[in-house]
Amino acid sequence: MRQADVTRNTSETKIQIAINLDGTGKAELATGVPFLDHMLDQIARHGMIDLKVVANGDTHIDDHHTVEDVGITLGQAFAKVVGDKAGITRYGHSYVPLDETLSRVVIDFSGRPGLEFNVPFTRARVGDFDVDLSIEFFRGFVNHAGVTLHIDNLRGINAHHQIETVFKAFGRALRMALAIDPRASGVVPSTKGSL
Repeated sequence: MRQADVTRNTSETKIQIAINLDGTGKAELATGVPFLDHMLDQIARHGMIDLKVVANGDTHIDDHHTVEDVGITLGQAFAKVVGDKAGITRYGHSYVPLDETLSRVVIDFSGRPGLEFNVPFTRARVGDFDVDLSIEFFRGFVNHAGVTLHIDNLRGINAHHQIETVFKAFGRALRMALAIDPRASGVVPSTKGSL
């Protein structure tokens, strides 16, 4: 089983994450940021990843540190569990619609962190959630998972739908990229021989 547990403790947050890449989409989430829990549930469900996240952060200030540090810790967990990436498909992509909204996510487990985030949010907040925190989550993930990630919201007028389609597409792209390639068992998916 491809599983990892990672703990990250700072003066701002304490994060514990457990993932199972070969799960059934089961999620246990307690970040203290309800909208983030909702989005992490999308990753688990659509990525078919079992995900447990417990976070205690300085949300009395705002949600920034918690959201960013959950992204960082999740990235660390993925980096740990994929190791040298032998046998994985490596690339994944997904288009996800939700009513008027359509988003596309493309990921490469390249070993090189890179983020292109193109989401023209139509408002600044979804309930209490600052939409700018979504890029902080993905930046933290990318920098610590060592992936190249392109996120594009192609259309949409509802900010909740914009964010939700991004997270759903991210989960589905992860699922594709992390699938074991039966034709390349134990082979690192690179002509260089390492990622």
